[in-house]
Amino acid sequence: MTRPNRPLTSADFPLETALNAFFAWNETRPRHDRRYEVLRRIWRLEPDRAVAYLVGSDPDAQAVAARVQQALDAAIRSDDPERQADLFRALEAVEDHIDLAALPAHRPSRRRPGPKRILVIKLSALGDFIQALGPMAAIRRHHRDDHVTLLTTAPFARLAEQSGYFDRVEIDRRSQPLDVRGWLGLRRTLRDGGFDRVYDLQTSQRSSFYARLWWPGTRPEWSGIAPDASHPHANLLRNPQHTITKQAEQLMMAGIHPVPLPSLPREDGTLPAELSGHRFALLIPGSSPRHSGKRWPAQRYGELARALTERGLLPVVLGGKDEHALAEAIRRGAPATLDLTGRTELADLVSLARAATIAIGNDTGTSHIAAAGGAPLVALFSGESDPARCAPRGAKVTVLRRAPLADLALAPVLAAVDMALGSAGS
Repeated sequence: MTRPNRPLTSADFPLETALNAFFAWNETRPRHDRRYEVLRRIWRLEPDRAVAYLVGSDPDAQAVAARVQQALDAAIRSDDPERQADLFRALEAVEDHIDLAALPAHRPSRRRPGPKRILVIKLSALGDFIQALGPMAAIRRHHRDDHVTLLTTAPFARLAEQSGYFDRVEIDRRSQPLDVRGWLGLRRTLRDGGFDRVYDLQTSQRSSFYARLWWPGTRPEWSGIAPDASHPHANLLRNPQHTITKQAEQLMMAGIHPVPLPSLPREDGTLPAELSGHRFALLIPGSSPRHSGKRWPAQRYGELARALTERGLLPVVLGGKDEHALAEAIRRGAPATLDLTGRTELADLVSLARAATIAIGNDTGTSHIAAAGGAPLVALFSGESDPARCAPRGAKVTVLRRAPLADLALAPVLAAVDMALGSAGS
Protein backbone atom coordinates (compact mmCIF):
# COMPACT_ATOMS: atom_id res chain seq x y z
CA MET A 1 0.00 0.00 0.00
CA THR A 2 1.35 3.41 -0.97
CA ARG A 3 1.08 5.79 1.96
CA PRO A 4 0.79 9.57 1.67
CA ASN A 5 3.72 11.70 2.78
CA ARG A 6 2.02 13.05 5.89
CA PRO A 7 1.39 11.94 9.47
CA LEU A 8 -1.19 9.29 10.30
CA THR A 9 -4.27 10.88 11.91
CA SER A 10 -7.78 10.02 13.03
CA ALA A 11 -9.04 11.13 9.61
CA ASP A 12 -7.45 8.01 8.11
CA PHE A 13 -10.05 5.88 9.87
CA PRO A 14 -13.83 6.10 9.34
CA LEU A 15 -15.90 7.94 11.90
CA GLU A 16 -17.46 5.87 14.67
CA THR A 17 -14.74 3.23 14.48
CA ALA A 18 -12.50 2.29 17.37
CA LEU A 19 -9.32 3.45 15.64
CA ASN A 20 -10.82 6.81 14.74
CA ALA A 21 -11.81 7.26 18.40
CA PHE A 22 -8.40 6.03 19.61
CA PHE A 23 -6.50 8.50 17.41
CA ALA A 24 -8.85 11.41 18.11
CA TRP A 25 -8.47 10.81 21.86
CA ASN A 26 -4.67 10.85 21.58
CA GLU A 27 -4.70 13.95 19.37
CA THR A 28 -6.18 15.97 22.24
CA ARG A 29 -3.67 14.86 24.86
CA PRO A 30 -0.19 16.10 25.76
CA ARG A 31 0.86 12.55 26.68
CA HIS A 32 0.18 9.88 24.10
CA ASP A 33 -0.57 6.19 24.34
CA ARG A 34 2.51 4.17 23.39
CA ARG A 35 0.56 2.29 20.68
CA TYR A 36 -0.47 5.57 19.06
CA GLU A 37 3.17 6.66 18.92
CA VAL A 38 4.21 3.32 17.44
CA LEU A 39 1.60 3.41 14.68
CA ARG A 40 2.46 6.96 13.72
CA ARG A 41 6.14 6.04 13.57
CA ILE A 42 5.84 2.92 11.41
CA TRP A 43 3.29 4.61 9.13
CA ARG A 44 6.08 6.26 7.17
CA LEU A 45 8.57 3.38 7.26
CA GLU A 46 9.15 0.66 4.69
CA PRO A 47 8.12 -2.82 5.92
CA ASP A 48 11.65 -4.03 6.72
CA ARG A 49 12.50 -0.83 8.56
CA ALA A 50 9.20 -0.96 10.45
CA VAL A 51 9.93 -4.48 11.68
CA ALA A 52 13.45 -3.47 12.73
CA TYR A 53 12.07 -0.43 14.56
CA LEU A 54 9.56 -2.54 16.47
CA VAL A 55 11.58 -5.62 17.45
CA GLY A 56 15.14 -5.21 16.19
CA SER A 57 16.72 -8.48 15.15
CA ASP A 58 14.65 -10.74 17.41
CA PRO A 59 13.67 -13.56 15.00
CA ASP A 60 10.86 -14.80 17.25
CA ALA A 61 9.16 -11.41 17.18
CA GLN A 62 9.66 -10.41 13.55
CA ALA A 63 6.58 -12.23 12.27
CA VAL A 64 4.30 -10.53 14.78
CA ALA A 65 5.91 -7.18 14.04
CA ALA A 66 5.21 -7.63 10.33
CA ARG A 67 1.62 -8.41 11.25
CA VAL A 68 1.27 -4.92 12.77
CA GLN A 69 2.12 -3.27 9.46
CA GLN A 70 -0.19 -5.59 7.54
CA ALA A 71 -3.02 -4.97 9.98
CA LEU A 72 -2.49 -1.22 9.80
CA ASP A 73 -2.73 -1.26 6.01
CA ALA A 74 -5.91 -3.34 6.21
CA ALA A 75 -7.51 -1.03 8.79
CA ILE A 76 -6.94 2.23 6.90
CA ARG A 77 -10.30 3.59 5.70
CA SER A 78 -12.03 0.35 6.72
CA ASP A 79 -15.05 0.29 8.99
CA ASP A 80 -14.86 -3.50 9.34
CA PRO A 81 -14.67 -4.15 13.12
CA GLU A 82 -12.62 -7.29 12.54
CA ARG A 83 -9.90 -5.32 10.73
CA GLN A 84 -9.92 -2.68 13.44
CA ALA A 85 -9.66 -5.36 16.13
CA ASP A 86 -6.85 -7.18 14.32
CA LEU A 87 -4.60 -4.13 14.61
CA PHE A 88 -5.11 -3.93 18.37
CA ARG A 89 -4.51 -7.69 18.62
CA ALA A 90 -1.32 -7.39 16.59
CA LEU A 91 -0.02 -4.67 18.91
CA GLU A 92 -0.79 -6.92 21.89
CA ALA A 93 1.18 -9.74 20.27
CA VAL A 94 4.21 -7.48 19.76
CA GLU A 95 4.01 -6.28 23.34
CA ASP A 96 4.42 -9.87 24.51
CA HIS A 97 7.97 -9.57 23.14
CA ILE A 98 8.95 -5.90 23.39
CA ASP A 99 8.18 -3.04 25.76
CA LEU A 100 6.52 -0.63 23.33
CA ALA A 101 6.89 2.25 25.77
CA ALA A 102 10.69 1.93 25.56
CA LEU A 103 11.08 2.23 21.77
CA PRO A 104 13.34 2.81 19.94
CA ALA A 105 15.30 0.92 22.59
CA HIS A 106 14.41 -2.78 22.33
CA ARG A 107 13.77 -3.56 25.95
CA PRO A 108 12.19 -6.96 26.62
CA SER A 109 8.50 -7.05 27.47
CA ARG A 110 7.58 -6.35 31.07
CA ARG A 111 4.97 -9.10 30.90
CA ARG A 112 5.86 -12.26 32.72
CA PRO A 113 5.71 -15.51 30.71
CA GLY A 114 3.19 -18.26 31.33
CA PRO A 115 -0.41 -18.14 32.58
CA LYS A 116 -1.58 -14.74 33.78
CA ARG A 117 -3.69 -13.63 36.70
CA ILE A 118 -6.59 -11.47 35.56
CA LEU A 119 -8.97 -9.29 37.59
CA VAL A 120 -12.38 -8.15 36.34
CA ILE A 121 -14.17 -5.38 38.28
CA LYS A 122 -17.96 -5.13 38.07
CA LEU A 123 -19.69 -3.95 41.23
CA SER A 124 -23.28 -2.96 40.36
CA ALA A 125 -26.10 -2.29 39.48
CA LEU A 126 -28.41 -5.13 38.41
CA GLY A 127 -29.00 -4.09 34.80
CA ASP A 128 -25.38 -3.06 34.34
CA PHE A 129 -24.13 -6.35 35.76
CA ILE A 130 -26.35 -8.33 33.38
CA GLN A 131 -25.12 -6.29 30.42
CA ALA A 132 -21.53 -7.06 31.47
CA LEU A 133 -22.09 -10.82 31.06
CA GLY A 134 -21.18 -10.51 27.38
CA PRO A 135 -17.84 -8.77 28.06
CA MET A 136 -17.18 -11.26 30.86
CA ALA A 137 -17.66 -14.14 28.41
CA ALA A 138 -15.27 -12.49 25.97
CA ILE A 139 -12.62 -11.99 28.67
CA ARG A 140 -12.93 -15.63 29.72
CA ARG A 141 -12.55 -16.79 26.10
CA HIS A 142 -9.50 -14.58 25.56
CA HIS A 143 -7.91 -15.67 28.85
CA ARG A 144 -8.94 -19.32 28.65
CA ASP A 145 -5.57 -20.48 30.00
CA ASP A 146 -5.31 -17.80 32.68
CA HIS A 147 -6.71 -17.45 36.21
CA VAL A 148 -9.59 -14.98 36.17
CA THR A 149 -10.98 -13.34 39.33
CA LEU A 150 -14.07 -11.15 39.60
CA LEU A 151 -14.38 -8.35 42.14
CA THR A 152 -18.07 -7.66 42.69
CA THR A 153 -20.63 -6.96 45.40
CA ALA A 154 -22.45 -9.64 47.38
CA PRO A 155 -25.78 -9.64 45.46
CA PHE A 156 -24.06 -10.77 42.26
CA ALA A 157 -21.60 -13.34 43.62
CA ARG A 158 -23.79 -16.39 43.06
CA LEU A 159 -24.69 -15.43 39.49
CA ALA A 160 -21.00 -14.82 38.78
CA GLU A 161 -20.11 -18.27 40.10
CA GLN A 162 -22.88 -19.89 38.05
CA SER A 163 -21.68 -18.16 34.89
CA GLY A 164 -18.53 -20.28 34.71
CA TYR A 165 -16.48 -17.26 33.64
CA PHE A 166 -14.41 -16.97 36.82
CA ASP A 167 -11.98 -19.09 38.79
CA ARG A 168 -12.57 -16.97 41.87
CA VAL A 169 -15.08 -14.36 43.05
CA GLU A 170 -14.04 -11.71 45.57
CA ILE A 171 -16.56 -9.53 47.42
CA ASP A 172 -16.12 -5.76 47.54
CA ARG A 173 -17.88 -4.43 50.64
CA ARG A 174 -17.77 -0.88 49.21
CA SER A 175 -16.03 0.71 52.18
CA GLN A 176 -17.07 4.22 53.12
CA PRO A 177 -14.43 6.99 52.92
CA LEU A 178 -13.48 6.82 56.64
CA ASP A 179 -13.50 3.00 56.87
CA VAL A 180 -9.73 2.64 57.05
CA ARG A 181 -9.86 -1.05 57.95
CA GLY A 182 -12.11 -1.78 54.97
CA TRP A 183 -9.87 0.06 52.53
CA LEU A 184 -6.77 -1.66 53.88
CA GLY A 185 -8.50 -5.02 53.48
CA LEU A 186 -9.41 -4.28 49.86
CA ARG A 187 -5.88 -3.05 49.19
CA ARG A 188 -4.48 -6.29 50.60
CA THR A 189 -6.83 -8.36 48.44
CA LEU A 190 -5.80 -6.50 45.30
CA ARG A 191 -2.08 -6.50 45.98
CA ASP A 192 -1.96 -10.11 47.13
CA GLY A 193 -3.79 -11.24 44.00
CA GLY A 194 -0.64 -10.91 41.90
CA PHE A 195 -2.71 -9.66 38.99
CA ASP A 196 -1.14 -9.05 35.60
CA ARG A 197 -4.09 -7.16 34.14
CA VAL A 198 -7.32 -5.55 35.34
CA TYR A 199 -10.44 -5.11 33.22
CA ASP A 200 -12.49 -2.41 34.92
CA LEU A 201 -16.02 -2.87 33.57
CA GLN A 202 -17.45 -0.55 36.21
CA THR A 203 -15.44 2.45 34.91
CA SER A 204 -16.65 4.70 37.72
CA GLN A 205 -14.71 7.16 39.84
CA ARG A 206 -14.68 4.57 42.59
CA SER A 207 -13.35 1.68 40.53
CA SER A 208 -10.81 3.94 38.82
CA PHE A 209 -9.58 4.97 42.27
CA TYR A 210 -8.82 1.30 42.99
CA ALA A 211 -5.86 1.60 40.62
CA ARG A 212 -4.19 3.77 43.27
CA LEU A 213 -4.37 1.01 45.88
CA TRP A 214 -1.27 -0.65 44.40
CA TRP A 215 0.82 2.40 45.33
CA PRO A 216 3.74 2.46 46.02
CA GLY A 217 4.12 -0.79 44.12
CA THR A 218 3.65 -1.42 40.41
CA ARG A 219 0.04 -1.73 39.42
CA PRO A 220 -1.09 -4.21 36.76
CA GLU A 221 -1.96 -3.38 33.20
CA TRP A 222 -5.32 -1.61 33.32
CA SER A 223 -8.21 -1.56 30.87
CA GLY A 224 -10.62 1.22 31.78
CA ILE A 225 -10.61 4.97 32.36
CA ALA A 226 -8.24 5.24 35.32
CA PRO A 227 -5.51 7.88 34.88
CA ASP A 228 -2.46 6.46 33.06
CA ALA A 229 -4.28 3.20 32.25
CA SER A 230 -2.12 0.98 30.05
CA HIS A 231 -5.18 0.14 27.92
CA PRO A 232 -7.53 3.11 28.22
CA HIS A 233 -10.95 3.22 26.68
CA ALA A 234 -9.71 6.02 24.47
CA ASN A 235 -12.91 7.60 23.20
CA LEU A 236 -13.79 11.24 23.78
CA LEU A 237 -17.46 10.37 23.16
CA ARG A 238 -17.70 7.32 25.41
CA ASN A 239 -20.34 8.78 27.73
CA PRO A 240 -23.22 8.80 25.20
CA GLN A 241 -22.42 5.27 24.03
CA HIS A 242 -24.66 2.36 24.91
CA THR A 243 -23.18 0.38 27.79
CA ILE A 244 -22.68 -2.73 25.65
CA THR A 245 -21.07 -0.74 22.81
CA LYS A 246 -18.85 1.06 25.28
CA GLN A 247 -17.55 -2.12 26.90
CA ALA A 248 -17.07 -3.90 23.57
CA GLU A 249 -14.94 -1.01 22.31
CA GLN A 250 -13.01 -0.85 25.58
CA LEU A 251 -12.13 -4.54 25.21
CA MET A 252 -11.29 -4.20 21.51
CA MET A 253 -8.69 -1.59 22.44
CA ALA A 254 -7.20 -4.20 24.78
CA GLY A 255 -7.09 -6.85 22.04
CA ILE A 256 -10.36 -8.67 22.80
CA HIS A 257 -12.94 -9.08 20.03
CA PRO A 258 -15.73 -9.99 19.42
CA VAL A 259 -17.94 -9.46 22.48
CA PRO A 260 -21.23 -11.43 22.52
CA LEU A 261 -24.55 -10.19 23.80
CA PRO A 262 -25.34 -11.05 27.44
CA SER A 263 -26.59 -14.56 28.09
CA LEU A 264 -27.77 -16.04 31.39
CA PRO A 265 -26.18 -19.16 32.88
CA ARG A 266 -27.80 -22.39 31.77
CA GLU A 267 -27.96 -24.06 35.17
CA ASP A 268 -31.46 -25.37 35.84
CA GLY A 269 -33.35 -23.62 38.62
CA THR A 270 -36.63 -24.35 40.33
CA LEU A 271 -39.74 -22.57 39.09
CA PRO A 272 -42.71 -21.84 41.37
CA ALA A 273 -45.17 -24.73 41.49
CA GLU A 274 -47.94 -22.43 40.18
CA LEU A 275 -46.16 -22.32 36.81
CA SER A 276 -46.16 -26.07 36.26
CA GLY A 277 -47.63 -26.88 32.86
CA HIS A 278 -48.10 -23.22 31.89
CA ARG A 279 -46.70 -21.02 29.15
CA PHE A 280 -46.19 -17.72 30.90
CA ALA A 281 -45.42 -14.06 30.26
CA LEU A 282 -43.34 -11.96 32.62
CA LEU A 283 -44.65 -8.51 33.51
CA ILE A 284 -42.16 -6.04 34.99
CA PRO A 285 -44.22 -2.98 36.04
CA GLY A 286 -41.77 -1.42 38.51
CA SER A 287 -38.72 0.81 38.40
CA SER A 288 -36.61 2.75 40.84
CA PRO A 289 -38.91 4.65 43.23
CA ARG A 290 -36.96 7.79 42.32
CA HIS A 291 -38.08 7.45 38.69
CA SER A 292 -41.81 6.79 38.78
CA GLY A 293 -42.09 8.36 35.32
CA LYS A 294 -40.43 5.23 33.92
CA ARG A 295 -43.49 3.18 34.89
CA TRP A 296 -46.20 2.30 32.42
CA PRO A 297 -49.45 2.58 34.43
CA ALA A 298 -50.39 -0.56 36.35
CA GLN A 299 -53.93 -0.30 34.94
CA ARG A 300 -52.50 -0.71 31.43
CA TYR A 301 -50.48 -3.69 32.58
CA GLY A 302 -53.76 -5.11 33.89
CA GLU A 303 -55.36 -4.69 30.47
CA LEU A 304 -52.31 -6.30 28.89
CA ALA A 305 -52.46 -9.20 31.38
CA ARG A 306 -56.08 -9.86 30.47
CA ALA A 307 -55.17 -9.93 26.77
CA LEU A 308 -52.26 -12.30 27.46
CA THR A 309 -54.61 -14.64 29.33
CA GLU A 310 -56.87 -14.72 26.29
CA ARG A 311 -53.81 -15.79 24.25
CA GLY A 312 -53.21 -18.77 26.52
CA LEU A 313 -50.40 -17.22 28.57
CA LEU A 314 -50.28 -16.96 32.35
CA PRO A 315 -49.25 -13.40 33.32
CA VAL A 316 -46.56 -13.36 36.04
CA VAL A 317 -45.69 -10.11 37.83
CA LEU A 318 -42.11 -9.63 39.01
CA GLY A 319 -40.84 -6.98 41.41
CA GLY A 320 -39.71 -6.23 44.92
CA LYS A 321 -41.98 -6.44 47.93
CA ASP A 322 -42.51 -2.67 47.75
CA GLU A 323 -44.12 -3.22 44.33
CA HIS A 324 -46.84 -5.53 45.60
CA ALA A 325 -49.42 -2.74 45.14
CA LEU A 326 -48.62 -2.69 41.41
CA ALA A 327 -49.28 -6.42 41.21
CA GLU A 328 -52.58 -5.99 43.04
CA ALA A 329 -53.66 -3.32 40.57
CA ILE A 330 -52.78 -5.64 37.68
CA ARG A 331 -54.71 -8.52 39.25
CA ARG A 332 -57.80 -6.36 39.46
CA GLY A 333 -57.76 -6.25 35.66
CA ALA A 334 -56.71 -9.91 35.24
CA PRO A 335 -57.43 -12.04 38.34
CA ALA A 336 -55.59 -15.08 36.96
CA THR A 337 -52.29 -13.18 37.14
CA LEU A 338 -49.62 -14.74 39.37
CA ASP A 339 -48.04 -12.27 41.80
CA LEU A 340 -44.38 -13.06 42.52
CA THR A 341 -43.46 -9.62 43.88
CA GLY A 342 -41.19 -9.97 46.89
CA ARG A 343 -40.82 -13.72 46.30
CA THR A 344 -37.81 -13.88 43.98
CA GLU A 345 -34.08 -13.76 44.49
CA LEU A 346 -31.69 -13.09 41.62
CA ALA A 347 -31.27 -16.82 40.95
CA ASP A 348 -35.06 -17.19 40.73
CA LEU A 349 -35.25 -14.34 38.20
CA VAL A 350 -32.67 -16.11 36.05
CA SER A 351 -34.73 -19.32 36.05
CA LEU A 352 -37.92 -17.44 35.23
CA ALA A 353 -36.28 -15.48 32.42
CA ARG A 354 -34.93 -18.63 30.80
CA ALA A 355 -38.32 -20.36 30.93
CA ALA A 356 -40.62 -17.46 29.94
CA THR A 357 -42.46 -17.32 26.65
CA ILE A 358 -42.27 -13.51 26.51
CA ALA A 359 -41.60 -10.56 28.80
CA ILE A 360 -42.90 -6.99 28.88
CA GLY A 361 -41.21 -4.51 31.17
CA ASN A 362 -40.16 -0.98 31.99
CA ASP A 363 -36.64 0.44 31.97
CA THR A 364 -35.34 -1.46 34.99
CA GLY A 365 -32.75 -4.11 35.80
CA THR A 366 -35.14 -7.06 35.66
CA SER A 367 -35.90 -6.27 32.02
CA HIS A 368 -32.21 -6.79 31.25
CA ILE A 369 -32.42 -10.21 32.89
CA ALA A 370 -35.44 -11.02 30.75
CA ALA A 371 -33.59 -10.03 27.56
CA ALA A 372 -30.56 -12.12 28.51
CA GLY A 373 -32.84 -15.10 29.12
CA GLY A 374 -33.45 -15.39 25.39
CA ALA A 375 -37.24 -14.98 25.20
CA PRO A 376 -38.76 -12.00 23.33
CA LEU A 377 -38.86 -8.78 25.35
CA VAL A 378 -40.98 -5.71 24.75
CA ALA A 379 -39.23 -2.87 26.63
CA LEU A 380 -41.21 0.28 27.46
CA PHE A 381 -39.31 3.56 27.70
CA SER A 382 -40.34 7.02 28.83
CA GLY A 383 -38.58 10.29 28.11
CA GLU A 384 -36.53 9.96 31.30
CA SER A 385 -33.93 7.66 29.75
CA ASP A 386 -32.54 7.11 26.28
CA PRO A 387 -32.89 3.56 24.93
CA ALA A 388 -29.96 4.29 22.60
CA ARG A 389 -27.78 4.36 25.73
CA CYS A 390 -29.34 1.82 28.06
CA ALA A 391 -32.04 -0.36 26.47
CA PRO A 392 -31.73 -4.13 26.83
CA ARG A 393 -30.15 -5.61 23.73
CA GLY A 394 -30.86 -8.87 22.00
CA ALA A 395 -32.14 -10.39 18.78
CA LYS A 396 -35.65 -10.52 20.24
CA VAL A 397 -35.89 -7.11 21.92
CA THR A 398 -38.50 -4.56 20.82
CA VAL A 399 -38.34 -1.05 22.27
CA LEU A 400 -41.38 1.22 22.48
CA ARG A 401 -40.90 4.80 23.67
CA ARG A 402 -43.43 7.48 24.58
CA ALA A 403 -43.06 10.65 26.63
CA PRO A 404 -44.79 10.62 29.00
CA LEU A 405 -45.03 6.84 29.20
CA ALA A 406 -48.56 7.10 30.61
CA ASP A 407 -49.64 8.19 27.13
CA LEU A 408 -48.59 4.86 25.60
CA ALA A 409 -51.80 3.02 24.76
CA LEU A 410 -52.37 -0.72 25.02
CA ALA A 411 -52.75 -1.23 21.26
CA PRO A 412 -49.09 -0.69 20.17
CA VAL A 413 -47.82 -2.76 23.10
CA LEU A 414 -50.16 -5.62 22.28
CA ALA A 415 -49.22 -5.37 18.60
CA ALA A 416 -45.52 -5.67 19.54
CA VAL A 417 -46.33 -8.65 21.76
CA ASP A 418 -48.27 -10.41 18.99
CA MET A 419 -45.48 -9.78 16.50
CA ALA A 420 -42.88 -11.11 18.93
CA LEU A 421 -44.95 -14.20 19.70
CA GLY A 422 -45.48 -14.80 16.00
CA SER A 423 -41.77 -14.50 15.29
CA ALA A 424 -40.90 -16.78 18.21
CA GLY A 425 -43.30 -19.43 16.92
CA SER A 426 -42.17 -19.31 13.30
